[in-house]
Amino acid sequence: MGAWSARDSADLYRVANWGAPYFSVSDAGTVEVRPRGADGPGLDLLELVGEIRRRGLGTPLLIRFSDILASRIADLGGSFERAIREYEYRGGYRGVYPIKVNQQRQIVEELVEYGRPSRLGLEAGSKPELLVALALLDNADALIVCNGYKDRAYLETALLAQRLGRTPVIVLDRPEELDALIKAVGELGIRPHIGVRVALAARGAGNWSESSGDGSKFGLSAAEIVAVVRRLRAEDMLDCLEMLHFHIGSQITDILAHKEALQEASRTFVGLWELGARVRYFDVGGGLGIDYDGSRTTQDSSVNYSEQEYAYDVVAAIQEACDMRGIPHPDIVTESGRALVAHASVLIFDVLGVSTSQPDEPQPPPAAEHRVIRELFEAWSSIGPESALEAYHDALSLREEATSLFKLGYLGLAERARAEELFASCCQRVLRSVRELDYLPSDLAGLERELADVYYGNFSVFQSMPDSWTVHQLFPMMPIHRLDEEPARRGIFADLTCDSDGRVDQFIGRRAPREVLELHAADGLPYYVGVFLVGAYQETLGEVHNLFGDTDTVHVKVADDGRYSIEQVVEGDTVEEVLSYVQYDRRMLVERIRLAIETALRADAITLDEAALMRRRYTQVLSGNPYLERED
Repeated sequence: MGAWSARDSADLYRVANWGAPYFSVSDAGTVEVRPRGADGPGLDLLELVGEIRRRGLGTPLLIRFSDILASRIADLGGSFERAIREYEYRGGYRGVYPIKVNQQRQIVEELVEYGRPSRLGLEAGSKPELLVALALLDNADALIVCNGYKDRAYLETALLAQRLGRTPVIVLDRPEELDALIKAVGELGIRPHIGVRVALAARGAGNWSESSGDGSKFGLSAAEIVAVVRRLRAEDMLDCLEMLHFHIGSQITDILAHKEALQEASRTFVGLWELGARVRYFDVGGGLGIDYDGSRTTQDSSVNYSEQEYAYDVVAAIQEACDMRGIPHPDIVTESGRALVAHASVLIFDVLGVSTSQPDEPQPPPAAEHRVIRELFEAWSSIGPESALEAYHDALSLREEATSLFKLGYLGLAERARAEELFASCCQRVLRSVRELDYLPSDLAGLERELADVYYGNFSVFQSMPDSWTVHQLFPMMPIHRLDEEPARRGIFADLTCDSDGRVDQFIGRRAPREVLELHAADGLPYYVGVFLVGAYQETLGEVHNLFGDTDTVHVKVADDGRYSIEQVVEGDTVEEVLSYVQYDRRMLVERIRLAIETALRADAITLDEAALMRRRYTQVLSGNPYLERED
């Protein structure tokens, strides 16, 4: 077997499967980023992290690649344009970005800028999101799709926005919204753009399938849609009904779920025309998934279809339904937020330390050692590929015997420690012996996880990758350097929080999730790990568990010559800011510490120098980063 190469690491971490065309492994053994796609200029991620740190920012660090956002808008639009061209579809395509997927101002502003030529719109599901959309989207050719619960203020704001040159489409999610809308229209004298959201019987596929079908939170039944049409006709407003909308969930893993929903929704669209509503927009909602684990399957973190296949199926389904009834082809609207922003953000954290279960090579015990210790060493000595299972069973039995002897007082603490070390050596040797076997005995299936090293990362799972904790979402994780070295250790990650759930112990694999990740042994130098495809939902859903706040964030843009620039820097939360989220005031905290110091001084429990240092440190920490700061 030849020496380990960077190509071996690329294959091990399946980079081409989940990262193409933006991420790859360079010959130098580092992660390379091509934000404009495979043909664009590349940059070394490790060098980028180093230069960002020299600018005074620290890890954990969130890096957003602006060019990836532009590339994703172009790619998604290109897929639909190709499908429209090949199928000779007579409608157009309009992308809409749901603000809830990543509400950060910098992200939304860049999407609006890059999406202006293609009329990229915004979707708002709440009053705050509506205000963002109205302020940022100043393109009259772009749609603002108004979803979610709506009160009078929401409706009036959306209607008045038409006077500012905006194009809001008010989507009726519940029957009672129509009465409020008609009343507002009558008072303001502004004819609205109206949509209806249909509640489909079809269900999604994946983590969020329970929110679709009969369990859907939003949407009108067929009977309610017919009632809306009748009411609008009676109010002489049927011409205002311009959009049919549906949504069957996020990250749909199976293309068959899309097909089923499209078939049902297309029939609803045709039915609206047959009732006299000249609907011209067909909004297929979100659900376009991305392949987080690269397996191209229906697993929760994957999809069994491509973006182009999805576009073909959307166009074909709508075209077929319309052509059967001679109905004009509508403009197709998608709300594919995850597909637009997930690839653009990468989380980088450093490893603070490693807790290893791999003991040193055991030495033969002297003849005076207890029998159970000598027999454990003999079990270790006998381990090989053919004898591994039998030796493992022997070692298990001997460890149990050693525990019993210790409880009864026949084995001392030092002897028990020696027995535990020998048992760990047995397990490690068994694991090495069977690791390359095609078939792993069921009794040994859990060894890999039990013997994994724990790599302590300078990050918070709850803040930076909450979906990993809540719905067991798999995100690609790998070291961003040393990839020309073979990663000989197996580990999991524990974060900084004082919570047993603050860990990552599920990783992408070739056919199924794995419980460990191949990593490199600590060498005393900084070891950086990247978490990829975290641009969708993670920043918005992140919480301040243990009061770890937002990380430092930078926006990187690459020029034609391959040089990059830091376009924006968003400094992370300070300790003071995080504490303010839970109603702690800096002045109150500092004053209470001052009083405590004065009390200690009067009691001679602290010196003046110590008091000064205590106060200085307290205020420094308040102004500093909640995460640990490495001293280079």
